[in-house]
Amino acid sequence: MTMLVDWDADTLTPLRALLWLTLSAAVFTVLLPPRVTAGPGWLAVRGLGRRRTVRTDALVAVGQFSGPSSHLVLRDADGHRLELDPRILAADPLVWHELDTGVRRSLERGTLRQGTDVLRTLGHRIDDETAQAVLRASGLS
Repeated sequence: MTMLVDWDADTLTPLRALLWLTLSAAVFTVLLPPRVTAGPGWLAVRGLGRRRTVRTDALVAVGQFSGPSSHLVLRDADGHRLELDPRILAADPLVWHELDTGVRRSLERGTLRQGTDVLRTLGHRIDDETAQAVLRASGLS
């Protein structure tokens, strides 16, 4: 949009066009949300230029860091690490279900030793939000 305004004002030069394209690319990079996918036993986050995957059925630790940008950190037995926003799990019940199923398998196998309380709290919060959404949609709330 800025390039069109600059062009309409007859002030667009090759240097200014390069400046506007660079600025647009930087804003796009910052605002591009990561893409989260899940399947049986795995969870993947694809950002700009890289993809990180963890085995949810072999998790060893889960941590949550609060602050301006709260994020969940998952580590598996293979040494892979993944960070994601917990709001993504609340917004997509299928991804949450795949993660929850993998966590249960990790607990059964005895690999998950840190962070069970974080996942329990997160699970309760997601269940509460889902129940409230169902009540609102049905007109009972």
